[in-house]
This record gives sequence, C-alpha cells and structure tokens, in this order.
Amino acid sequence: MLIFVTMMLSQYISDLLYRYQCVTVPSFGAFVAETIPAQVNGSAATFLPPRKIITFNSNIKNNDGLLANHVAANENVSFEKATEMIAQKVAQWNYELDQRNSVVFDKIGTISVNGEEKNLVFEPSNSTNFLISSFGLSQFVSPEVKRGILEQETPVIIAENSEEKEPISIAPLPKKRSYTFLKSAAAIAVLSTVGLFGYKMYYDNQIEKQTLIVQKNVQDKLDAQIQQATFFIDAPNVTLELPVTEEKLPYHLIAGAFRSEDNAFKALQMLLDQGYKAKKLEANKYGLFPVAYGSYATLEEAEIEKQKLKNEVDAEAWLLIE
Repeated sequence: MLIFVTMMLSQYISDLLYRYQCVTVPSFGAFVAETIPAQVNGSAATFLPPRKIITFNSNIKNNDGLLANHVAANENVSFEKATEMIAQKVAQWNYELDQRNSVVFDKIGTISVNGEEKNLVFEPSNSTNFLISSFGLSQFVSPEVKRGILEQETPVIIAENSEEKEPISIAPLPKKRSYTFLKSAAAIAVLSTVGLFGYKMYYDNQIEKQTLIVQKNVQDKLDAQIQQATFFIDAPNVTLELPVTEEKLPYHLIAGAFRSEDNAFKALQMLLDQGYKAKKLEANKYGLFPVAYGSYATLEEAEIEKQKLKNEVDAEAWLLIE
C-alpha cells in the first residue's frame, strides 16, 4: 500500500490543483495556481486561452490537511496514516534534492537545486491547463496576411525607320487589374482581429464569474481543512472591542482560524499593530474563529489585496466569501 501511495502522490497533487488555488505538501512546500485571462500575442495573432499558471513556494510548509484528507479518502486510510505516507515521500524527495537530482511532478513541473546554498528552482511543465472553465480550449495561431507587390507594366512603343514616313504605333495599355482579392483579404484580417479581441473580452468576463462560483462551492470544504493556526502566540490574553461597521463587506482575506477565541483576539491585535484593518469573524460551523487581514466590498478589491500581501510580505491568505 505504501509504495502505491508514494507513486500516486504527484497525481493527487495534480487532481487538487484543478479545484484549489493552493496545495500544500507538509514540510516540503506549496504549489500555488494563479489564474490569468486569455491573451492575444504577436503580429500573427497567437491566441492563448484562460489558464492557471503553477508556481512553487518552499516557505509554505504547514499541514492544512487538504492533501492528507485527499490521500486518506482515495486510499481508504486514516488521516494520521495518510500524513505518515506523505512524510515518507517528502523524505525521499529531500534526499534526491540533497544529491543534486531533480524531482519530477507529472503534469506540474520539475524541482531542482541551484547554487551552493541549495536554492530550490521550480520549472513548470505548462503542458496541462488546470482551469476547469477552459476545458477543450487550446492555443491556436491566426496566420499573418501577407500583401504581394504588383509589377507595373510599361507600354511598348514600336517605331521603324523608313524612307517613307510611317505613323508610330503605340501598344495599348494593359487592362486595369482587379483588386477584389486584396480587398477581401484585408477585410478578413480586420474581422479576424476584431473577433479575437472580442473573444478575449468575453472570456475575461466569464473567468471572473466562474471564479466567484467555484470559490463559493469550495468554501465549506476549505473551512474543514484548516487544521492549525497561522499564528503561534505566547503573549498574555488581550481583550479587544471590535469596531462595528455598517458597510457590507462579504469578501475576507483570512490570516488564520483558531479553536480558542483568546488566541483569535491575540492574532487580531498583532495584525492591528502591524497596520492592517483586521477583524475577527464569528465562529464557523466547525467551531473555529477566523481572523482576517481585512474585509472588502468586491471580489476585485480582495484579489488585489491578496496579491499585495504575497508580493510585499510573502504572506498567504485564504479568501472567505460570506
């Protein structure tokens, strides 16, 4: 059973990337999926459908339970046994990397070691589009329309020298060429370009709608997978009075969820001291108290702040939609 699981672990990670934005391998790192819209590149109009690009973050190592629960369900074992199996596979990966060997994740990419400090380098395979809404769409190229050069014919003048004066004969000018084909080609090129950009705008709009639907569907599952808090605090208990806001802010960037409400208040105070507009939410159906970096009125605002957290302080946050 153990050999089968270690061979299938890469496939389990791949399966989860279709449904989730982040899949964490405990004590190893996290594969993060970022959705990008459709693109049209180059003069030849290369069309790229909406897709997920995969990156690897070796700093995210906490066990959120997502991968372990998936392995346990598919292998019909307990959560603890699944965690043990993952740990053994991670130990094998770390050994290969210590030996300067690359670790290949099927459909996802390859991790190798670079430099004396043994930095991990991830090279995505880009062979699989993990965005479910783009199923069946593939990359294609619209050929560039090439215009030919017309050769101009010069009239021929025929004259003969004779004792008798004869009239000079001038050949008739060639008939005007038809440019119907060139006009049709130009019209097709314009319509193709307009159609491609219209298609791109349509898919950008669909992606935003699909993202909201998917995030709502997986929210309950995501809550169940939170097994440990983002913060580990030994500070004394802190009692806070939370500000009351009348504006409806249904999009929350969650920093952590706590079984102890006291720990939730401590985490909230830390975020407030760091300048975040943090808030503690009501306990969810699993008895956990979520603490958010901030709450926002629209999905676009929440996504912008989520990316800013990742770029500026290398912090990961979960999106909770009420």
